[in-house]
Amino acid sequence: MRPAGKGALESLYFDYPRFAARRVPELDGLVTRHPVLIVGAGPIGMTAALVLARYGIRSVLIDRKDTFNDGSRAICIARPSMHILERVGAVAPFVEKALGWRFGRSYYRGEQIFRLEMPQPPSEKYLPMYNLQQQYIEKFLHDAVAASDLIDIRWQSELSSIEPHNDGVSVRISSPEGDYRLDADYVLAADGARSPVRSMLGLRLKGDNYEGRYVIADIRMDHDFPTERRAFFEPSGNPGGTVLIHKQPDSIWRVDYQLREGESEQEALREENIRARVSAILADIGHTKPWELEWWSIYSANTLCLDDYRHGRVFFIGDTAHIVPIFGVRGLNNGLADAENIGWKLALVLHGEADERLLDSYSPERRGATLDVFANATKSTRFMTPPTRGWRLAREAALSLSLTHEFPRGLANPRQMQPYTYSESPLTPYAGRDAEFAGGSPCGSAAPNATLADGSYLLDRAGNGLTAILFCKGQPTAEQAALLVQLGRVDKRFVPVLVSSRDSPAAANTIADSGGEIARLFAASPGTFYLLRPDLHIAGRWKAVVPGEILKTAKICLGSETP
Repeated sequence: MRPAGKGALESLYFDYPRFAARRVPELDGLVTRHPVLIVGAGPIGMTAALVLARYGIRSVLIDRKDTFNDGSRAICIARPSMHILERVGAVAPFVEKALGWRFGRSYYRGEQIFRLEMPQPPSEKYLPMYNLQQQYIEKFLHDAVAASDLIDIRWQSELSSIEPHNDGVSVRISSPEGDYRLDADYVLAADGARSPVRSMLGLRLKGDNYEGRYVIADIRMDHDFPTERRAFFEPSGNPGGTVLIHKQPDSIWRVDYQLREGESEQEALREENIRARVSAILADIGHTKPWELEWWSIYSANTLCLDDYRHGRVFFIGDTAHIVPIFGVRGLNNGLADAENIGWKLALVLHGEADERLLDSYSPERRGATLDVFANATKSTRFMTPPTRGWRLAREAALSLSLTHEFPRGLANPRQMQPYTYSESPLTPYAGRDAEFAGGSPCGSAAPNATLADGSYLLDRAGNGLTAILFCKGQPTAEQAALLVQLGRVDKRFVPVLVSSRDSPAAANTIADSGGEIARLFAASPGTFYLLRPDLHIAGRWKAVVPGEILKTAKICLGSETP
């Protein structure tokens, strides 16, 4: 919603483009079977198209709107998502525009009770979190999509029917230029929380709805507080409720405040009430200068998901598959991980480089990630929006104790998003090898990064297929070299990276680690072997090479062998 007298897309800081409907070949009788149809050109759908394009796979991307989503909406981009954006070639404008942060503060009745500090190891390329309005997120992704010859984006194109087959999917699309049929090998449904694709297939989200309702208000003001997440419990400007404040680019601030029990949603959304509540909240933080109201909306906290993220040749990604509470910024970031996960798997299958059964791993992995999000976000949600009188009393006790005691203060931290560990995935068959290691990142987790002597990073050396990281004293042994050759035969995209404890390694693809920093990060010694998936999660790790297990893991990651 926008202030009185403003148009639906009349923004203080963003110029919304208008995308015309195009006359597409299908309207002139051309019958083409497309590899992938993506329904929904939001951040998740566009990222999926870019992942496919990275592998040379064409896609058609449709959206019923004629512009980007309005309002700030999803604003927090986590470090793992920045790596995804980097891999699809879109990260540069995000780094330039977004506001990075790693600190947060929580207050109770005006007193600070918790100080969040997210780790920032020197080996990391990106900060833990970045704030950027969703309009910019969509604009930057759209710029990358528009630059690709492999992505056919069609605006003002609405899916009107869908008919799955054993070997593909047929859909009907309505547009101002006319209605037409489109056939695709696969469909990725990224059409949001109210997904028409999901409804047409008779599927529904299941889970829990929480009573707590929050108003989002975007405002513009000059305020010199640094870019940190601030959470206020029972502030005088919103008594009995919670307030979250985030700084965004262009002097835009996101204010989220909880409605009180019994408060009318209709009344709360009236402009004069929005202005009064925001003014009281700003007075709490000492801001008495003028400010401007940009946009507002309302949301409730829910933990909902599909029983299966796959329906034949239709795959569900982002909010179409799951709806998670905003606390801990997991919605957008979880969806971007969905897009990458199905993207690389589908691309390799379409190229004939992986067996179709690889696609069976998508739903277990990403639904497992959703359930993990639910487990963590539910704790935050119950604290941020207590569902019962008992929870309210418990929260009040914890907050009161936080004024004088350390032990309950961590409860006031809305647990930031972390990448999911696929330790129980069918693509991680030898997770038991973790027992051999005294540290390092476990099987299924996202691989750690490391800064190299030339200022680049270890994971910059990874490819878009399987990647091996072999630790050695100089050159690989005959057994290790033979294994690397065999892996290259299993996966034509395979990239070996050698980490040598010597100062001057002879091989071009070898990294010198004479100080042992990379080895310590991976808990490695000469002979240690890590196998990374295309999404840079660890498929397996071994203290010494076990060729049979390593080759089997590689084949499982390509669907050519069962666990």
